[in-house]
Amino acid sequence: MTIPLRVTFRGLPPSEAIEERIRQKAEKLERLHGDITSCHVVVETPHRHQHSGRLYSVHFDVTIPGAELAVSREPGKDHSHEDVYIALRDAFAALLRQLDDHSKRRHDVAVSGASSH
Repeated sequence: MTIPLRVTFRGLPPSEAIEERIRQKAEKLERLHGDITSCHVVVETPHRHQHSGRLYSVHFDVTIPGAELAVSREPGKDHSHEDVYIALRDAFAALLRQLDDHSKRRHDVAVSGASSH
């Protein structure tokens, strides 16, 4: 993997298993969008909630040429985010959508710019 990857844990101890899953996700990002120059992932458990389960939030900050993309998946009332891997999956899916949208917009601008000459 060539993407500089940083993983930060807040409110929970670092986990090799979670970090390995994040590395797998980052490798997939690199295969799909090779222009990523950096990726920072924050996994955290926000302050205590009123129910018994621990909810996880996952944040991705990704830098690509000409843009910085930030994706956060806050748990809200979504109890599926009591599973850190589901929270990670949801944040990763949102990041992929954002990267795809950005690539499409860049391509559309390049095509329209080329056709106007």
